[in-house]
Amino acid sequence: MDTVSFSVFPDDTFLDLRLYQYGWEECAPLHSFGPFVRNHFLFHYIISGQGKLDSNNADGVTRYYRLGPGQGFLICPGQINTYCADENHPWKYVWLEFDGLRAAEYLDSAGLSVSQPIYRPQSPSRGDMLCERMLYIAENASASPLHLVGHLCLFLDELIQSSVTRRETKGGQLRDFYIQEAVMYIQQNYHRPITVEEVADGCKLNRSYFSKLFKEVIGCTPQEFIIRLRLTKAAEMMRTTSAPIGDIAVRCGYPNQLHFSQAFKKRYGLAPREWRKQNGVAT
Repeated sequence: MDTVSFSVFPDDTFLDLRLYQYGWEECAPLHSFGPFVRNHFLFHYIISGQGKLDSNNADGVTRYYRLGPGQGFLICPGQINTYCADENHPWKYVWLEFDGLRAAEYLDSAGLSVSQPIYRPQSPSRGDMLCERMLYIAENASASPLHLVGHLCLFLDELIQSSVTRRETKGGQLRDFYIQEAVMYIQQNYHRPITVEEVADGCKLNRSYFSKLFKEVIGCTPQEFIIRLRLTKAAEMMRTTSAPIGDIAVRCGYPNQLHFSQAFKKRYGLAPREWRKQNGVAT
């Protein structure tokens, strides 16, 4: 028999990072989940026992992993995965589902991706610390959203610092300044038809160099970041207001509602109206 505890995050106003659900589970033998596609990042840390992960990489090829205590695995948005507990020694794990404009950047810093989904700590004690960070969130569901997001930041910092696949950061303060300026500019102007050239000009940088720098630091292209910000803002407004979807589209930089619907469905897997119905806001 499974023993499971999970909670759903109560607030959707965090854009850089946001929790969706979190919990732990002591699985029954051969308990499996999938094949399934997630809309957000999902990270499991194995506390005890064993299991198997079937994970599609970026080329659509399925790789198989046998995993045990002290290891973790990442599932990325849009990726098909199946994972199953061992028959004789079923695993117990804790998980966090999260996303946000900078989530991919932080996971890349830990060396985790669609093609490299397995986390291994630099030492058992570092793995234990990561587990403690995750269990704190899972066991304090009644804490305020701001408190929990703060602990999500601590979890991601520990994930980066402890991972054996951690990437060393390059560059210096000037590079970081340019990207901070670019992100702030996008956040202030996403509601109108801004271009990558405009953002690059605002930073006084060549467009190709700016795009390369942006992707190195943030983990996606400037255009992808603009789209993600617009759609995240749109989802926030659909969840928290009763404004018509057409008005929300315009306010998020999509004067053409068809283009907005296509982009939203590609990101969230559902048309805006259906997504809004499933998330509890009446149209």
